[in-house]
Amino acid sequence: MTGEGAPVTKPVPVPDAITAPFWEAANRGVLAIQHCGDCDTSIHPPAALCPDCQSPALAFREVSGRGRVYTHTIVRDNVTQGFARDEPYVIGIIELAEQERLLLIANVVGVALEDVRVGMPVRVTFERLTESIALPQFEPDEGD
Repeated sequence: MTGEGAPVTKPVPVPDAITAPFWEAANRGVLAIQHCGDCDTSIHPPAALCPDCQSPALAFREVSGRGRVYTHTIVRDNVTQGFARDEPYVIGIIELAEQERLLLIANVVGVALEDVRVGMPVRVTFERLTESIALPQFEPDEGD
């Protein structure tokens, strides 16, 4: 995990009843995604009902943490001051390996801005924001 000991300036996610298992897993350094037990669909962001079959039979499952950059943008001037010290940075939409169009928005780190590309293999890493919140991010996956 990166960023340990640094003062928190970024907005910190506030888990609720639906998202708490996602954040609890992230805090342990694990990427867990909501999954529907009735139609076998993975869901992100977390929801109260499955968007495909409307089932409430949802649970979180650990996933591989691997995926590919689906698309991305470089932020050079963010109006949210909590992110100013990170500029410029890459926000990516990551398609997780477990399911087509299972997308997660996260920063892409550990790579030069100009080297981030659509289709680039990535794996999850975590930035520690507080004692109880770690933020999933993605870095190049050299193993692919």
